[in-house]
Amino acid sequence: MSNSSTETIVAVSTPFGEGAIAMLRISGPEAFVVARRLFRSRVSFERMRPRHLYFGRIVEEMVSIDEGLCAIFHAPASYTGENLVELSCHGGLVVPAQVLRLALDLGARLAHPGEFTQRAFLNGKIDLTQAEAVMDLIKAQTLQAVRAAALQLDGSISRAMGAIRSELIHILSHLEVSIDFPEEGLELDTKETLLKKISQAQRQIDALLSTESHGRMLREGIRLVICGPPNVGKSSLLNRLLKCDRAIVSHLPGTTRDTLEESVSLKGMLFRLTDTAGIHRTRDLVELEGIRRSFAAAEKADVILYVVDAAQSISPTPSALPEDRLHLVWNKIDLLGEPFSCPPASAAVSCLTGAGIPRLISKIIEWASGSRYSSDCGQLVTINARHQSCLKRAVVSLERAGELANNGVDSEAECIAFELRTALDAIGEVTGTVDHEEVLNSVFSNFCLGK
Repeated sequence: MSNSSTETIVAVSTPFGEGAIAMLRISGPEAFVVARRLFRSRVSFERMRPRHLYFGRIVEEMVSIDEGLCAIFHAPASYTGENLVELSCHGGLVVPAQVLRLALDLGARLAHPGEFTQRAFLNGKIDLTQAEAVMDLIKAQTLQAVRAAALQLDGSISRAMGAIRSELIHILSHLEVSIDFPEEGLELDTKETLLKKISQAQRQIDALLSTESHGRMLREGIRLVICGPPNVGKSSLLNRLLKCDRAIVSHLPGTTRDTLEESVSLKGMLFRLTDTAGIHRTRDLVELEGIRRSFAAAEKADVILYVVDAAQSISPTPSALPEDRLHLVWNKIDLLGEPFSCPPASAAVSCLTGAGIPRLISKIIEWASGSRYSSDCGQLVTINARHQSCLKRAVVSLERAGELANNGVDSEAECIAFELRTALDAIGEVTGTVDHEEVLNSVFSNFCLGK
């Protein structure tokens, strides 16, 4: 797929504000023309070597505006696949804006958000999953998220999709030969072999679908909700985990009446912490709304910490809370006269003194790992919601193809081929590759039809 755009675009690629360096990108057919009029160096523009930095002056009609560095990239060996110039100048608010204005005056157009990466995709430099990985890498808040995004940018999902597509194209090519070239006398796969291959493709897709929750947790953070009865130290625990006084703490019950959300990295894992209103019986309408929001937050949580007072007898946890994600945290152990022994599946802390907090954090990591999250992301391929939607449609089509194959290959070959093509289209949407010519190429290259 090629880019039909003839416009040259420019944008400041670094954040505006005070800083040592700002960098502008210029991409398109006239990128070198614009840069030649902007930048003056001892080395003429025509003699500049690609991927080398050259020191010079940024000028407006021969009047020096700033000193800077220039690097050029010839198409197609550039990020966008077009002629590309990276021009570095001093940072701040005024200088980059002035250089940008000069580039616009010289004929470049201000780039739309994401347009450089979009052109990289349109020119075949990256696929859609790699384009998404660029933004994931920029937004990553933990080392694990960086590693997962880097794997995706390196083509981890692309390779997984490619393996599945290759297998389906191979299956489909046999069916197409049987349908379109019956005179060749090529034997069609037996029903058992066809079902086995379809089932294998389904298992590969199911393995990828199982990583969607991992991907969400890496990109958005693990949703950890702190709940429990009033005045047991939920807000104090939030403040301890955040290492700052974010929530108001009071000895009066009912201080927290709404959910309070903050983000924190615990041992390199990103968590979205939510403090909630105390759960108890009440007729107060405001408190009732706060309690309703507490249950709603818990329902969406990956990990729930149910905080109780270790110095008091506790009531049974509310049945409305999801038990598979619920973990008991005993607080106020500093008020006990003797060491407190808690069950292995729970934790004991003192939010006042900090006792037990390091162990609780380790337990939180353990509980999060048990809730569909892996802290070892070195080899993890994770999909996002868009990928999940495409792959689920592919699974539906493969299931239909399997049902048709089970009924009899000879009579259902065209219908099976249709379902396989539909599955291929859905998988192709993941990477942005939808091309039925691949099937035809596979037929001629594998079977030497001599037509």
